[in-house]
Amino acid sequence: MRLRFVVAALPLMFLAACTAPIVRQQGDAAMLGAQESRERALAGKDRWTVEGKLSVSNGQDGGSGTLVWHQSGDRYEFTVRGPVTGKSFRLSGGPEGAELEGLDGGPQRGADAESLMARTLGWQLPMRDLRAWVLGLRADSGAADIAFGADRLPSRITQDGWQVDYRAWDATRDPALPLKVFAERPPYKVRLSIESWKFD
Repeated sequence: MRLRFVVAALPLMFLAACTAPIVRQQGDAAMLGAQESRERALAGKDRWTVEGKLSVSNGQDGGSGTLVWHQSGDRYEFTVRGPVTGKSFRLSGGPEGAELEGLDGGPQRGADAESLMARTLGWQLPMRDLRAWVLGLRADSGAADIAFGADRLPSRITQDGWQVDYRAWDATRDPALPLKVFAERPPYKVRLSIESWKFD
């Protein structure tokens, strides 16, 4: 029921990191102001769907697959499907708690997504903060440092012990939205490659 099952169900397919040099700079007043405008514009957009690929690692084991993430206010549904076996697990819940389906032994429940994933899979997946980071925003969990790339969009957010790198953006959207989000708090890694954004 633990991570070994998920690795079998979701063969490793870790997303390759970009090898091109990454330019990072501390934001000037204009860049910080633009980020604050992005955050205000996206603050009320809490009903969306992300489709793409997800990989996670705890430094020894990991798993990957296609991801469909539905967010509707405080409620979420997070489904990962293995690329070869087609097996999947589904994490869903809200303020009342979380449920994880698709493991041997039947559904598992917990007080929140983070503790449930850690207990059942051995994954450190910061779901609460990731909800903000996936939009390219600072989470409300505490102080955050932010650096910007040559495109004047966030290149890295450091917060709550995690380093979140933004490797690609869809700048055709207004406001721009991330396409590749790599989060790391050694030995844990989460890599998300987004193929589509949909807002309700």
